[in-house]
Amino acid sequence: MYRKVDDFINDWTSASNGTLKVLEAMTDESLNQAIVEGHNTLGWLGWHLTTAPVYFAGLLKLDLTNPDNGQSVPATASEIVNGYQAVSSELSELVRKEFNDASLIEEVDQHGRPTARGEILRTLIDHQTHHRGQMTVLLRQAGLKVPGVMGPTKEDLGK
Repeated sequence: MYRKVDDFINDWTSASNGTLKVLEAMTDESLNQAIVEGHNTLGWLGWHLTTAPVYFAGLLKLDLTNPDNGQSVPATASEIVNGYQAVSSELSELVRKEFNDASLIEEVDQHGRPTARGEILRTLIDHQTHHRGQMTVLLRQAGLKVPGVMGPTKEDLGK
């Protein structure tokens, strides 16, 4: 749980930069890559990470611009990357503008359960990290280079 706005901003900056590396590794041809048929695709996961902050921001009573506009997964990887960059940046700006350290311990309703804002922000980052890990598997399955996000990858080590 976050108790300081700066701590969240620092973690979000690092986490979103890592996610951006993974999103930038996608190609248009790889968007339909799934671990097995019927599972989430690389494109779906990338778009999910682009639109999920809107859901979390709503829980926090922040009005974050929704890049979805009712559309399904975009047809190009660049649309996902651009959408993610915009959402990620806007989220940082809104948290810095709207919250202070005291407001992070204030509770809001999370589907009937009082939850501190700082806990919801922690869950947002955990959620992103979970799906980013899934995406790295799909990148490798698609024959693409997996970027080092939390340390070097097999490709970075030349193995």
